[in-house]
Amino acid sequence: MYHAIRPELGTRHPYFETSTAPELFAKHMGFLRENGYATVSINEVVEAAMVGLNGRKRVAITFDDGFRDFYTHAFPILSEYGMKATVFIVSGWTKDERVVRDGREYLKWQEVREMNAHGIRIGSHTVNHPELYALDANSLEYEVRESKEEIESKLGETIDSFSHPYAFPEQDRRYVERLKELLQAHGYQNGVSTILGTASQDHDWFFLPRLPVNSHDDLRFFRAKLEGGYDWLHPAQKFYKMVKKQITKPGIKGQLAHDR
Repeated sequence: MYHAIRPELGTRHPYFETSTAPELFAKHMGFLRENGYATVSINEVVEAAMVGLNGRKRVAITFDDGFRDFYTHAFPILSEYGMKATVFIVSGWTKDERVVRDGREYLKWQEVREMNAHGIRIGSHTVNHPELYALDANSLEYEVRESKEEIESKLGETIDSFSHPYAFPEQDRRYVERLKELLQAHGYQNGVSTILGTASQDHDWFFLPRLPVNSHDDLRFFRAKLEGGYDWLHPAQKFYKMVKKQITKPGIKGQLAHDR
């Protein structure tokens, strides 16, 4: 799970960083090629899980948000190494003219079509990149439905994959089932989430886990993540979400504030 490919870093903890320097991204791609990894689409991940994994090393390279730097930095590197990737774009921030939000530039449709013609898969990352968990039923359906329809109308092909923005509330089974029903109803075949880990046959194909990658991932750390060395964090991540959900309930939150 990549986001921005640019040299600038944020000021947050490395765990939350979302930028990867172009030079390091090139090293990551070189590592994958040199170590026999096949880059695949999300559809191919699911197909492999359906028929049973055969020991082949597969990796799905994904990008969230649709920043312009994918076109200027990541796309040329992927092309050089012969790698596939899926870009999940925010349809409301992807226009014929350049959209700039909070100082960040986003892809134009011309660029999206060009890359798609050269093998880059495109997926939906909603219309407005909201916290879906906080939306009412109608707004949630709009974000799922409208983004897919807009992308399909611009590209002239079916969009199969969805990427959930922000932290995925896997602890709320009612929300998860409701969202899955919406995704299926509107023709999605699969999706990815921010659940930590490598994907297996046991995972829900609409909310596959991913490995976040950024400029703090040297090749040693990158290898460890690919080989499952990051998977142990998922139980801790899930527990944290459950605790956070409890302490943000109005009564408990107020009591905590009083106790503090």
